Amino acid sequence: MDHMNKELGWMLDEVVKMPEARHAILLSADGMLRAHSQGIHRDEAERQAAALSGLQSISRSTSDFCTHPQHQDTPWRQTLVEFAHGYVFLIAAGPGAYLAVSAGENVDMEAVTYRMQKTVDRLGKELTSPPRQDGWQGTGPA
Repeated sequence: MDHMNKELGWMLDEVVKMPEARHAILLSADGMLRAHSQGIHRDEAERQAAALSGLQSISRSTSDFCTHPQHQDTPWRQTLVEFAHGYVFLIAAGPGAYLAVSAGENVDMEAVTYRMQKTVDRLGKELTSPPRQDGWQGTGPA
């Protein structure tokens, strides 16, 4: 994690260099923290990664609510959660990877989303996170 955070953390710091932006984290679909911006403690970033993984999963499961009969496939793109004093943005950042940003209530929401998309575009393959594999590869009982 520390090596990955050194490589990607500075890019996450760039995402939050705007008024009202607070923190950015990169997480895997299974809730593992991949990297985080400065200003958020690693323990808190790990806790948020686990929670945001669940949020992403719940968001995906509601796609039928948005599906039009002519468009059977409605892939999830972004979740936005609004609180009394801010927002959490969550977007896909490649297969099995997600980028989350927290921001204050007066943030330019369009600018945050744009910056997040540009970061995902810049990082490309570095942001992909294949699903975790357990070490056991057997086909039957051990």
